Parts: sequence; structure tokens; C-alpha cells
Amino acid sequence: MPEETISIDYVMEKASGPHFSGLRIDGPASSPSASAAADVNAPKQPFVIGVSGGTASGKTTVCDMIIQQLHDHRVVLVNQDSFYRGLTPEESKHVNEYNFDHPDAFDTEQLLDCIKTLKSGQSYQVPIYNFKKHCRCSDSFRQVNASDVIILEGILVFHDQRVRNLMNMKIFVDADADVRLARRIRRDTVERGRDVDSVLKQKYADVIIPRGGENHVAINLIVQHIHTKLGLHDLCKIYPNVHVIQSTFQIRGMHTLIRDREISKHDFVFYSDRLIRLVVEHGLGHLPFTEKQVVTPTGSFYTGVDFCKKLCGVSIVRSGESMENALRACCKGIKIGKFLIHRDGDNGKQLIYEKLPKDISERHVLLLDPVLATGNSANQAIELLIQKGVPESRIIFLNLISAPEGIHCVCKRFPSMKIVTSEIDVGLNEEFRVIPGMGEFGDRYFGTDD
Repeated sequence: MPEETISIDYVMEKASGPHFSGLRIDGPASSPSASAAADVNAPKQPFVIGVSGGTASGKTTVCDMIIQQLHDHRVVLVNQDSFYRGLTPEESKHVNEYNFDHPDAFDTEQLLDCIKTLKSGQSYQVPIYNFKKHCRCSDSFRQVNASDVIILEGILVFHDQRVRNLMNMKIFVDADADVRLARRIRRDTVERGRDVDSVLKQKYADVIIPRGGENHVAINLIVQHIHTKLGLHDLCKIYPNVHVIQSTFQIRGMHTLIRDREISKHDFVFYSDRLIRLVVEHGLGHLPFTEKQVVTPTGSFYTGVDFCKKLCGVSIVRSGESMENALRACCKGIKIGKFLIHRDGDNGKQLIYEKLPKDISERHVLLLDPVLATGNSANQAIELLIQKGVPESRIIFLNLISAPEGIHCVCKRFPSMKIVTSEIDVGLNEEFRVIPGMGEFGDRYFGTDD
């Protein structure tokens, strides 16, 4: 039975399967405890997109546009046309009668092997097909390496259910029949030296793109959805209260700089401040808002939102104080409290000092600490805030990097509190330091690491 074509809004939420960018969990992931034994060295699972459509409908144009917009990820394109079977001598005699758009014209078993190999993180030698001689080039292959995104394009990539099952998203490119015919005549005459016409009858797509490559809105929506799914760490799937800001080359570049032990103090502070500002802005986006309408200088009405009024920050001394300037720059006149928790005694749970706004129970709280390692200090701070009357759901914990162990520790105990971070690292070493990490953040930031 063909799958039912559904709305793009539904697809934006449901179309893609799980994509793991850090820890990988084998088997059901319904229980947080299942992730404790996850293999932190497991490879990433690529996001597989199937793109189909009528002959000359603009599939290649759509693929090219998606690849261009996913420039900050590794993307490979696999064409179903590369997997044409070579014609037998008898078939070559009647080549004008041969249906190249029939499923039997393709080596589906090899196509399956290719996608499975790429999904497993290995490279694959894709055959090269000669469209004029109707045979494969026996001595030439195209090396395709494992990537973040695999795009499988072809008129019949949805025909075999086994192939469809490997896809996270299925896109059908639709175009007017007259337009497709004109494109095909031009393509086959110039590029392939042959002319065969057919129209794909069955559509198994999650998303249908009318007008092909001309439909920039639909392509932009698809790319945004892919970006979101690629940015989801598997811990974000286990704990919906964990939010990792979307990675870009800029963010990766700043992480590269502040993690480099040879960086100067000035540059470490500069790029740390930039990253902290991004995390703070992202955290503020999780606060409640109220709708507000204003009149613009042109006399027009603009309907927007009003910022949350009852807000404060709480830094965990000393590293957390490095995040205070970014919070003040974003929230004019914000009150900031402090916790000093002794990390070396009593399993990191010994409170030394606290200073909080008197009305903190009425406020939303942004808890500040650049590194979430074991989670012990964070748990102590959150527990103290709850004791002061702050509802757990009103606490947002902001940090630059998080260890999976710390996320498990905090989220199991406080499932209603949000965590916002810029990257989730591999884990903790024997000394309970985050790996790869960035060392003692407070010492490096405040210049006391000599």
C-alpha cells in the first residue's frame, strides 16, 4: 500500500527518524536510564533524504539548492541513475524500445548496499554509467564518503520499500507535464543522446514540492527542518528539556579557539564572551511572553511580544560570574544573585555562600555556570532555588558545554527544569573532567591559571 501523502506541517514534526550526534542508544530509548550504558564512541547516523519526481521535473535543481543551503554540513548526492544495469547485446539492438524508467532497469540490490554502507559510516565506490553506450564504465568509480546528509535522487527511489525504509525524509518534486517534457528533450538530446518518456505513477512522499526548484519557500522549510534534526543530540530526544543551540561554522570556530590550550587569555575571553552571549540569547527565548501591539513611525500597527518582566540571574561562583556581563548586556538592570558551592568537599554539595534577591520566588531564574560536568553543584544550586520557593519549571540552566553524565544527573532529578548549552561533549575522564572540554574555565577566564 502506498503511504498516504500528508501535510507539510505534520512532516516538519514527524517525517525524520532519530539522528544521533553524540551518544548512541541501541534499542528503545523510552527510559532515561537506558542511556547510561550508551556507546559514546558510536558514529553519527546520517540524515537520508529521498528526492523523486517525474522525468525532468527539477529534482537535480532541488537537490542542488538543498546542498547549497546545508553548507555547514557534509552532504553527498547519490543518483539512482548511477545504478542502471548495463544492457545486454540483445537489449542494445532494440535500445529505442527499452524502458529505462522501469524498476527492472536499476540494480536495486547494489543501491541498497550503497546506502547501508554510507549509513554505517563507510565510504562507497559508486558506479559510473555511460548514457550513450548504455553500459557501466568498468574501470571507473566515484568515491562517495560518509557524510552528515545523504541525498538519494531518482525517479524510482520510492519504488522499493527497503529503500524507502532507509530514508528519514521523502520529497516528491512536481512540475507541469509540458515543462518536464521540454526539459527532458533538452537534457536527453544534449547530455544523454537518447529520448525516453514516462511519468511516475505512485507517490510515497512525505512532502510534495510544486514547481520544483522555483519553490524557494518549500525548500527553505525543508532545509530548516533538516538543520533542526541534525542539531538534535540524542540526549535532547531523551530529555526534551535539554536544548543545544544550532551549530554553525561560527560556533564551531569559536569552540575550536576557546578549547585550544595555546590561545591567549585575551582571545579566550573575547570568544568565550561571544559564545556566552549566544547561549544567553537562546535561553531568553525560552521565557514566557505576552502579545503586544505597537504603532510604528509610519503610523502602522505591529503585533509583537513583550519581554518577561520578573527575571533574575544566579551565578555559581566563580566560573558562573563570567556569564554575568552577557546577561546584563541582554537584560537591562537585571538582578543577579550568587551561590558559592565547595566542589571538593561533601561530593561537591557544600554550600559556602548565597546571596539572592528577596523576591526570587516570584521570578524566572537563569542559572549560570559555563561547564556542566558531574552535575553535583548544579543539583545543589537548583535544590536551593526550589527551597527558596522558585518553581522548578521557572529555572533555566545556561552553560557553554555539558557532559552527558551531568545532563543525566540533573535531568533525572529535575525533569521540569530547562538546560541550554552550546555543545554536548563526549563525557568525563577518571578525574571527572569534561572531555574534550576546555580545562578550568574560571582560571582561564580570570587569568589565574599560571
